Amino acid sequence: MGKLEETNKQTVKKTKIQEAILLTLASGGRLGAELIVGQVIESLTGIDYPFTQRRSEIIRSAASRLRQKGLVEFKNGHYSLTASGEKTLNEWQMSSYKIRRPRKWDRKWRVIIFDIPEKNRGLRTRAREILKAAGFQHLQDSVWVFPYDCEDVIGLMKTDLGIGKYLLYMIVDQLENDRFLRMDFDLI
Repeated sequence: MGKLEETNKQTVKKTKIQEAILLTLASGGRLGAELIVGQVIESLTGIDYPFTQRRSEIIRSAASRLRQKGLVEFKNGHYSLTASGEKTLNEWQMSSYKIRRPRKWDRKWRVIIFDIPEKNRGLRTRAREILKAAGFQHLQDSVWVFPYDCEDVIGLMKTDLGIGKYLLYMIVDQLENDRFLRMDFDLI
């Protein structure tokens, strides 16, 4: 393996560890230093660390780096997420919802319709943020459109947010007066 590949591999591991720590703190609130190690390792299914003392050192080192960056704070023996940490975690999670655009458009529109109840306003807002960040265009209230295959991203969103029963994914051959949409997506 080349030097650049090895450096990149190490950077990805560090980032995954840091993201796992932020996710653990965001989902569980405040955690003690000892508890965070076990929970972070459980969420790191993509990284294979042997069960050793070195594993705990790696997690503590990553948590220390996050504290130095101002993303987490350590008070009274507990780690907790800062406002800056929440923002960074949100950005990292949004990167999971990127859609690769093919060279040629298949002339079909992907329409997303969701009807999330008012009592789940936070989920509705989060769904809008994800769609907007992924490049969807807002067509009408709770109706979004995209010109390329995005079924995987929508499936991920349904799973992550638990909104599968509220969201409908359609593939549409024609949309009335879609000239402006084609202009927005540079398809003309």
